[in-house]
Amino acid sequence: MTATDTTAQEAAPTQVVARRVTDVFQPRNVLLVGMLAIGLATAGDWTGLPWGLLGALCAGIVPAGYIEWERGRGKWGDRHVVDRTKRAPIFFVILGSIGTGSLVMVLGGAPAGILAAMLALWVMTVGLLTVNTVWKISVDAAVASSVVALLAAAHAPWWLLAYGMTIAVCWSRVALGYHTTAQTVAGASLGAATATAFLFV
Repeated sequence: MTATDTTAQEAAPTQVVARRVTDVFQPRNVLLVGMLAIGLATAGDWTGLPWGLLGALCAGIVPAGYIEWERGRGKWGDRHVVDRTKRAPIFFVILGSIGTGSLVMVLGGAPAGILAAMLALWVMTVGLLTVNTVWKISVDAAVASSVVALLAAAHAPWWLLAYGMTIAVCWSRVALGYHTTAQTVAGASLGAATATAFLFV
């Protein structure tokens, strides 16, 4: 057995774990759980859950569905869309979807906190789109970081402990070769910054 073969065998379990982490904590899933929790916290009772579900639908599920639709047409190989030059349409779909959801929330009298979360995600997406024009920033890291920061603002600071999940996401993206460490750190920093800007809304 050559040194290369040994290295490949050692790397295989790491790749399996990294794949599991990146799939479980993909933006769609993180937003679904996170926005439901934010809706519950900002409303103070179960009436916030439908607003949270709407937020998750617009910010995570609709964009994920768009990616799957384009994959079915053969445009992209998988949900990761590794070529950053092909990512712009996704960002525009996210912006449009979050904007539409926010309008429904305004008209429906949603709690201010869930609207603030939607605005934070919208601003974050603008930042991701802007950076992506010149550099491949990590969307998964940005979402994981933003949701944790928003949960800490909506519930309690101890939610910041969930940044362990964000670190795991960053690690998985680097381990799978989708991003460099700098790209995941930049994504996580952007997500935290845009969420923190609306901490006191």
